[in-house]
Formats: sequence, C-alpha cells, structure tokens
Amino acid sequence: MKQFTVPENTTLAAFTDNTCAQASFCLRTLLKERGVRVNGVRVTADVPLKKGDVVRYYMTPAQENKQAFRIVYEDANVVVADKESGVNSEAVYAALSARGETYFIHRLDRNTAGLLVFARTREAERELLACFKERRAEKVYLARVKGTPHPAHAVREAYLVKDAASARVRISDAPAGEKIVTEYEVLEGGECALVRVTLHTGKTHQIRAHLAHLGHPVVGDGKYGDGAFNRAHHAARQRLVAKQLRLVCGGALSYLADKTFCSAHEV
Repeated sequence: MKQFTVPENTTLAAFTDNTCAQASFCLRTLLKERGVRVNGVRVTADVPLKKGDVVRYYMTPAQENKQAFRIVYEDANVVVADKESGVNSEAVYAALSARGETYFIHRLDRNTAGLLVFARTREAERELLACFKERRAEKVYLARVKGTPHPAHAVREAYLVKDAASARVRISDAPAGEKIVTEYEVLEGGECALVRVTLHTGKTHQIRAHLAHLGHPVVGDGKYGDGAFNRAHHAARQRLVAKQLRLVCGGALSYLADKTFCSAHEV
C-alpha cells in the first residue's frame, strides 16, 4: 500500500499521474477492483480531491514494483534519471523528492522516454536552469518517423504557438509565436525511418509537432501523428526517446561537461 497527502485541489487522475507512477500505470484496474481509497472511502472513478485529503493505493507487489525510471547518475548536486514512457516527469520528481531535497529543471512529455536531470541543491538548481536557458544543455533524441525525410540532414526553423485549450501547439513557417530550431539526421531510411534529432530550442511538444509539420510525424504519436499509419503499423507507443544529454555548466557543476549521459531506451 502507498499513501499520499494531497497538497492542493485537483482530481484523483491528475494527482496519481503526478505523484505515484506505479499507480498511474494501473489506475483503471485499481478503480475497477476498488483498490483506491480517499480518506478511507473506496472510490471507483476519478473524483475531485481537496488539499489535505489522504489517498491510499492498494497495489499488488508486481504493480507496486513496476519500474517508472532508473537512475543513470547521481551525486551530491544532481540526479539524472532515465524515465519510462507513460510516466509524468512530475511523478519522477515526486519519487526523488521522497528520497531527499530535489529541484525540478525540465520536463519530458509523458509518452517520451529518456533522460531527465534534477538538482539536489539550490546552487545546482541555479546552474542547471542557466544551462538550459542559455542553451548549453546538449539534448539528442532518437525517433521513428513516418517516411524518410529529405534531405537526409537539415536544420529547420519554424514558429510555435501554444493552444492551451486543446493542450496542443501549432507550427507555422510564418513568424508567429516562438521561434523554434530543430536539427535532424536520417540514420536509417524506410517506411518508419530512424532519425536523430538535436534540439537547438526546447519548446513544448517541439519535436513531435515540428516533425509532423515537415510531413514526418513520430510513429505512434496519438496527438500529432498519423492515426491510420499508426494503426497499420500496430504502433500504440510513441517512438521517441531523449537519448543523450550533455550539460555544459559553470561553477560547481563544471565537471559535468566531461560526461555524456545515455538512455537505455531504444525506438
């Protein structure tokens, strides 16, 4: 059994996604089997939660031990985690915070697997936030995409506008919104090509939306992808991984520039 206290008004589903990755994997099953209690009362559907509510998840050992992430690197200043697809970045943060002081630096989409870095101290937080803001964090992704992009290597610019109502972004070639720069290189051609993507800007849904705008959506992407293509290829999982991360920081974190972290996930 895992127990949590709700810090602010929300819903059970949102709270679960952001707090307990293991329960988020199987929430539908837990609700069906009456394995969730709010303030001691069994619930069978998503319900509103209030600050101070106590939520208990009664999971099987297999459910409770399902891996949500693994630690790639850890020292007194930083933690680098390799997140599983289907896990909110917030849930990784919650798990690490339960082990000690932790500070959020950046996020990955729920269905994108791969590398996340967190700070362990305020000084490390400042250095890492500056590293990302000043684009000194070198992030490389691998993706399977529909068709083979041409040319085989390119640096593409476009503009991104967020649509909060639909939780989507729109990409345009005309100046509007935030400028984005995405570099790709074809590693393997074909109907489901393998590409390496380097982010020169890091905006919400940038890779998924920009590749879709270029006519090569990520295979398995349920939001920006090609539904018919995904079904034909039995692609229920988003084929995108944050594969490599190098952090060129200053001050107390300058030693990280000598390290390149790598995700164990493949696409």
